[in-house]
Amino acid sequence: MTLPYVARLLCLCFAVFFLAQIAVAAAVAAFAGRALARAERMPARSGARLLFGLRLLPAAGATFVVAALCAPSYLWLEPDASAEQVGWLCVMAAVCGAGVCAAGAWRAGRAAIRSSRYLRTCQSAVESDAAVLMLAGVVRPRLVVSRGVRQMLTEEQLDAALRHERAHGVSRDNLKRLLMLLAPEPIPGFGALRRLEQGWSRMAEWAADDWAVAGSEERGLALASALLAVARMDRPRQAMPLATPLLADRAGLAERVERLLAEPAAPEPARHAVAVAAATVTAVAAIIPLVLPAVHRALEALAH
Repeated sequence: MTLPYVARLLCLCFAVFFLAQIAVAAAVAAFAGRALARAERMPARSGARLLFGLRLLPAAGATFVVAALCAPSYLWLEPDASAEQVGWLCVMAAVCGAGVCAAGAWRAGRAAIRSSRYLRTCQSAVESDAAVLMLAGVVRPRLVVSRGVRQMLTEEQLDAALRHERAHGVSRDNLKRLLMLLAPEPIPGFGALRRLEQGWSRMAEWAADDWAVAGSEERGLALASALLAVARMDRPRQAMPLATPLLADRAGLAERVERLLAEPAAPEPARHAVAVAAATVTAVAAIIPLVLPAVHRALEALAH
């Protein structure tokens, strides 16, 4: 197939994205089981960060390869010819890459629209007797508490539950959910990434519990009893993809209650890694120009 200069660049970028994502996802899949086990032995907040990073690593790594290596090497070293041949293998990989990107954008866009519609009409949930206690939305998250929950919980239980939801807001967990929806899966239903998402959700709930309790046995008891009280109520009719309810997964209820009643953990202090990130970016920026010729040769081999 003969493509002009810009179309050839786009074809190569999507093809490289798809192939790089599969390669990184395979490495993540090999490490996923050990990562999940390690996350459970870490403080909840650190464990959640580990699993979230691994879940996004295939998409983030592939994006880096395209943006920092593929496109610059092509624009710098590829002559601006009118048109050149592109092999069918490259075209097929590009179509797959464009497809998985479109699927991720579709999932994230649909979730964002549903969340926006729900927030515009959440007054009906607030006035209902359903078990609705959640932090909904991404840009300006809103606490939604139904009348049934307000009547059911004591003042101490409601305060502990609201602290739990505010912890999700501090961690920007709804934004993280959106990013995981947006990050395309190299193969639909890829099991390793799904396991990492589920593990992150579990650790995020533990981290929010720890933040809400802050080492207090009284608040731990109040939050545990609030969880049990909400579990006895009817579940909300509509599940929101960009929301963090107090009780998202009843399967993990017993484990959360046991953690809260055992010895409430103090929240892990935030860690700032700005200096490390800046040093890493500087080192990578210095290395990139040295490897661009080799990257360009690899692109030529892929294209033909």
